[in-house]
Amino acid sequence: MKKQLLALACSGILAATSAVAATPNELIVPMELLDVENGNTSVGNIHITMTEYGALFIPAIKGVESGVYGFHVHENASCEPKEQEGKLVPALAAGGHWDPDKTGQHKGPWDNSGHKGDLPALAIDGDNAYAVLAPRLTSLDELKGHALMIHEGGDNYSDSPAPLGGGGARMICGVIK
Repeated sequence: MKKQLLALACSGILAATSAVAATPNELIVPMELLDVENGNTSVGNIHITMTEYGALFIPAIKGVESGVYGFHVHENASCEPKEQEGKLVPALAAGGHWDPDKTGQHKGPWDNSGHKGDLPALAIDGDNAYAVLAPRLTSLDELKGHALMIHEGGDNYSDSPAPLGGGGARMICGVIK
């Protein structure tokens, strides 16, 4: 029953997200494909709304290859490149995964002992991206002033065998205002 209600709520929210402006109960985050050489390009938006079960992220993203991608809230409100070891790295100014409790651990969206910015992986199939629910996030205000990041690879919600879930490079970024 809960799944059916959530699906119904998602479909209603999806219909409502065609409006350009956000409502007081919603954030709209413009998302850009990162390219330090040729400039970033828009790939759409992610709408964030609160439900009784947590923050619901509803992607409206186009032109991204099908796959499963690491998806996180990062600590800084920037998608600017930054130099690391003599090379410009896309969106490095966003900092690391948002970790307000200073846990230092990448454990995923369902474990209270890890980064609060760890979100469920984002699945994209053609021009369809599936909504994800982040149960640890309880208000839109706590998300403001951070970056929303989609990584090139998936996420195993562990620091082993690769750090930060092995998600890979930063691919798409947006600032949450």
